[in-house]
Amino acid sequence: MSPIALIALIPASLLFSGSLVLFIRERRVPSLLQLLGSACLVVVVLSHVCEAFHLFPSMRFGREHSVGHYLDFWSAVLALALFPIGYVLHSLAKR
Repeated sequence: MSPIALIALIPASLLFSGSLVLFIRERRVPSLLQLLGSACLVVVVLSHVCEAFHLFPSMRFGREHSVGHYLDFWSAVLALALFPIGYVLHSLAKR
């Protein structure tokens, strides 16, 4: 599980970097939503890395009703909501 989580960190970091560059170029709401969504995706991947390497055991990653579980879950929900909304709004604004 640990190599997969580390490999997933590469595209998530690239997506975050691209969103950061877009936000720096044009400081608008759609680019901010994309940046926040990609940051949440990085949090999801980092929580899986922490779970795989047993970092921060007090967070109890991978167990139901734990802080780590809710951090992972809500970061994924926000990533899946914010990034696509920002992307669509950015695409519509370009037209």
